[in-house]
Amino acid sequence: MTDSPAAARTGVVIVGSVTADVTTFSQRLPARGETILGDQFTLFLGGKGANQAVAAGRAGARTSFVGCVGDDLFHDLIVDGLTSAGVDITHLRTVPGPTGIAHIRVDASAQNDIVMVPLANAHLSTEQIDAALAELAPTTSVLLTQLETPSALTAHITARGREHGMTVILDPAPAAPLPSEVWQTIDIVTPNETEASVLSGITVTDAASAEQAGRWFLEQGVAAAVITLAEQGSCVVTAEGTEIIPPLRVEAVDTTAAGDAYAGYLGSALANGASLGDAVRLATAAGALTVTKQGASPSLPLRGDVDAFRASRAAV
Repeated sequence: MTDSPAAARTGVVIVGSVTADVTTFSQRLPARGETILGDQFTLFLGGKGANQAVAAGRAGARTSFVGCVGDDLFHDLIVDGLTSAGVDITHLRTVPGPTGIAHIRVDASAQNDIVMVPLANAHLSTEQIDAALAELAPTTSVLLTQLETPSALTAHITARGREHGMTVILDPAPAAPLPSEVWQTIDIVTPNETEASVLSGITVTDAASAEQAGRWFLEQGVAAAVITLAEQGSCVVTAEGTEIIPPLRVEAVDTTAAGDAYAGYLGSALANGASLGDAVRLATAAGALTVTKQGASPSLPLRGDVDAFRASRAAV
């Protein structure tokens, strides 16, 4: 028996950034001009695009990644990190020069700051995107992208995904103004409260203001807005109404990549036919588990661990 065309389209494609993450851990972050001693250092695969691809792969989705890596000493770190998560890297292009770098600093309260240097990511091209999406379209139903790739490409990525009949999800991070026409090619936008505030002009601090911002995104042409509010949960706004998905509280160690785990699991769940509300609940659990471990890609959880975590919370 052969699968129907609809059943065959259960894949997720991520078009986005990839970096080598250089992370330092210290009790506090240094003041300007100050040098302090840290506690630990790690070097792992990172980048919002690659992290989301790893998360989707670990969630169990058939996952493909479209991006660029340098031909430097970090090349194999990137390739190994993606393939070990089951991600198809047919459309990961190796370009001359250095791989993108993210310098991440994490303090004892698990908060972080990040400087991301695009480098190889700047080589992502419309030709690469077009070829990848055309090849993947028959088996792929969800496209995830972010704003760490060249901003001029965002409209191209989302429009091509829409043309191929994919559900287009934008994680608008780092937040940056977008041409108004881009919003009409996006099905779901997933900002945190800071990104929602920057993009909508509405200061988001709670569920009520998140709903206001969500309505702004819908007015721009987006079908659904999922605004994450950290310890206040997620605000899901659609034309049918608003739903608040409660958080799952954990003891945070490092918040790096929590949003990427959320996005990857959201995309995976939707590709496998889940409703938006159910997909957000799964994504919430994945994001919560992620902050309990250090590092970006190493902290992205496996689907079995997420399911066990949800079952343990349901039993309480």
